[in-house]
Amino acid sequence: MKSEESWPSEWLRGVLEVCVLRVLLDGPSYGYAITQSLAGAGLGEVKGGTLYPLLGRLEEAGLVEVEWRPGEGGPGRKFYALTPVGRTHTQALVRRWADFTTTTRALTDSAPIAGRTA
Repeated sequence: MKSEESWPSEWLRGVLEVCVLRVLLDGPSYGYAITQSLAGAGLGEVKGGTLYPLLGRLEEAGLVEVEWRPGEGGPGRKFYALTPVGRTHTQALVRRWADFTTTTRALTDSAPIAGRTA
């Protein structure tokens, strides 16, 4: 896996929505847990100032719903869950992203790179 310094920020901005939605396919989650899932997948640290506006846009679009849950010995947490429309949208988006990466990999994998053998 790559470290977060190696991913250009514009790449992360482009892929963040599909990755956040993919995390939510596994079930409801809260912001910090989502950032940990993304980091664990190799995307690096996603800051709250990037994540929470995205979650707000997804909520406004009707793709996620929010539920406040009491904390266990601490403050409550705002959980995000896919709506039925959000689940359908996410599954379609994941398929489209896979097609897109297949297309871009076909292009980039054929690039001559010093030190790489065919």
